[in-house]
Amino acid sequence: LDPKKLIKEITRRVNLHGVFQAVYTAGVVLPSPVAKCRYHHRSLDPKKLIDIGFSRLMPRMTMTRTVRLYKLPDAPQIPGIKPMQVENLESARNLLNTYLQKFKLAPFLSADEFAHQLLPREGVIDSYVVCGEDGEVTDLCSFYHLPSTVIGNEKHNKLLAAYSFYNVATSVPLKLLMEDALTLAKMKDTDVFNALNIMENDLFLKDLKFGIGDGHLQYYLYNWKCPHMEPPDIGLVLL
Repeated sequence: LDPKKLIKEITRRVNLHGVFQAVYTAGVVLPSPVAKCRYHHRSLDPKKLIDIGFSRLMPRMTMTRTVRLYKLPDAPQIPGIKPMQVENLESARNLLNTYLQKFKLAPFLSADEFAHQLLPREGVIDSYVVCGEDGEVTDLCSFYHLPSTVIGNEKHNKLLAAYSFYNVATSVPLKLLMEDALTLAKMKDTDVFNALNIMENDLFLKDLKFGIGDGHLQYYLYNWKCPHMEPPDIGLVLL
């Protein structure tokens, strides 16, 4: 479907509800993006990814060495990290909304929006929190799932990908929080973990062995004048 026609139809529908501004993303370049961001990929099952052609063996690397390179801990390392529950929603929402204020383009999530987007749903979204002694959420990590069909491979017919969503670290380093996110995604049989170079993601992408991908994601604003931004200025992830 032509992205321009799709955007035009969505615009028509939201206008009927009195909404006249919008934000959207696309892999194609249209006039004119507010920001151009890049995907990074972290192998969780490198053997499968190589088998299906998603990635390849690096020069002078064997499969055994590659598997060892991307090996993760068997369990999360942060004490007390747990799936987010209903009773954590308000505290986690306050934490995230406060954190997002540091970015130039970011949402402010209402209670309903936060619950709809981040409350865990099997095969859709996973969110984990760390709580302090007072029960308040101090750290949040989340990722959503997007499976793809593998064509023409005798061993595999699905690629299970996770995408970094919203992450906030205040009591532990962001790198440690995201390493646990990788471990938790791996425990759910995810094959690859993807992240954009937005927000503060550059703090962990290299150290956690993310590889730079070929794909870009452009951010666009409709009927909203805004100067160009760099990826670290972006605090918005669209599902």
